[in-house]
Amino acid sequence: MGGFGDHLIVTPDMVDLSRSPLRRGVSEPTFVLGAFNPGLTRLPGGNLLLMVRVAEALRDPVRGDRVRQIRWTPQGYVLDARPLADVVMDDPRFFTLKGTGDSVIGLTSFSWLLPVELSADAREIVAIHYDRAITPCADYEQYGVEDARISVVGGAWQMVSCGVSSLRHCTVLRRSVDGMEYRPVGVVLDHQNKDMALFHGKVGDRFFALTRPLGESYLAPPPGSAIAGGPSVNLAQSPDGLHWKPCETGGIRPRRGSQAARKVGGGAPPVLTPEGWLVLYHGVDRDGAIGAYRTFWALLDRDDPNRLLHVADEAPLLEADPALTAPLAEQMYLSSPIVFTTGIAEAGDHYIVASGEADLACRISYIPKSHFA
Repeated sequence: MGGFGDHLIVTPDMVDLSRSPLRRGVSEPTFVLGAFNPGLTRLPGGNLLLMVRVAEALRDPVRGDRVRQIRWTPQGYVLDARPLADVVMDDPRFFTLKGTGDSVIGLTSFSWLLPVELSADAREIVAIHYDRAITPCADYEQYGVEDARISVVGGAWQMVSCGVSSLRHCTVLRRSVDGMEYRPVGVVLDHQNKDMALFHGKVGDRFFALTRPLGESYLAPPPGSAIAGGPSVNLAQSPDGLHWKPCETGGIRPRRGSQAARKVGGGAPPVLTPEGWLVLYHGVDRDGAIGAYRTFWALLDRDDPNRLLHVADEAPLLEADPALTAPLAEQMYLSSPIVFTTGIAEAGDHYIVASGEADLACRISYIPKSHFA
């Protein structure tokens, strides 16, 4: 679904890798595996800012009998090599180490964040700010910075992203006073939680956020339950945006028989509407190894977000559109239909919604507000 014609606004070929931060150490040829999953916010002057995840990969990751991987260090970027015989390479996004007993993987690309300034209606690119790229600031981001979500809370822009490292898989906060220049604050969640998103505004005097912690196993719900079990959207609250306490109730669960029965997770930061907090979240079905990723929506109570007022998971709000990526067919590397919503901005009678399309490009959608009334 889309209100006024969806389009791709950033594609891999638009990224100038001669200006990539990885040039500080990596001289070998690289390419953009994907430019996707963008954070979105409106700047003080009215333009929009996309914070695009650029997944940059080596053209030749395998050299001889070794597979190589990009890693950040305080001195610059380096290439680590390990024996090819020690890994399984059956997914374009990562390789798996043999004989570890656990799911220990290495990424085939390195992600950094590229600020792309758009016109107020998100139809044109105004500027690409390579000089303000977001790159690792500490060892907890040694393998990259992924999937930004930007919220305006307490008069400041709050951006959370995923820190990817062998030390921890964490959520990192950066703050800005102008929406453009972001200062790292540090780790705010220390468990594997890829889908944190702060609410656009406080609830009373508290910060609220969507979270989605992952685990190796999940307990089955009672027989006859409408809940399917598995990864779900939880809530947390904080007095300062730094110290978070999980809420004991509330959240959004995958439901049996829906197109989101495999797992659900946060998408865009929740925005306040007359009906309550609007949440655009992703749901995954059980088709294939990866599954189809679609965007659904829910409403939470404006004064008590632990109260789920409405969930619309019978039909998707957004789903992958093959027509959008048809011109990029030679660059597609995943066969599963994927749309992964990560940003939302108000625009009069509609919302501008930013998503990753096919883990490849940035998609803009226009959703009438009347759809949620």
